[in-house]
Amino acid sequence: QVQLEESGGGLVQAGGSLRLSCAASGRTSDTNSMAYFRQAPGKEREFVAAITRSVYTYYGDSVMGRFTISRDGVQNTVYLQMNSLIPEDTAVYYCAASSRGYSGTAARDPSRYITWGQGTQVTVSS
Repeated sequence: QVQLEESGGGLVQAGGSLRLSCAASGRTSDTNSMAYFRQAPGKEREFVAAITRSVYTYYGDSVMGRFTISRDGVQNTVYLQMNSLIPEDTAVYYCAASSRGYSGTAARDPSRYITWGQGTQVTVSS
C-alpha cells in the first residue's frame, strides 16, 4: 500500500506562486501515474495535472501554461509549481496515485486513482 503526504499549500496574492509537494511512501511501485485534483467549495472535483513514470504530462485547460507538474523518481515525490495564480485557483488540492499509467482522458478521470492524499488548502487573494 502506498501513502501520500502533501505539503506546500497556503495563502498567496493573485499573480504569485506556490509549489505543492506530494511525497509517496510504502509501496511506491503503485505510483505509475500521479496527479493533482482540486475542489473548491460547492464545486465538483477538477483535474489539474498528471504525470506518468515515463514523464508524460497532462494539464487541465484552466491551468495550462501556468502550472507545471514534475516528479523526482529517486525521492518518489511529485511537485506542482503554480505560477500566475488567480482567485479562481482557490481550492483544496489533492494528490492522487495509481499503479497504472494513464494517458489522455483516463489521466483526467479521478476514478482511475486508487490512493489519495489528505489535501492541502490553496487560497489566492485578489
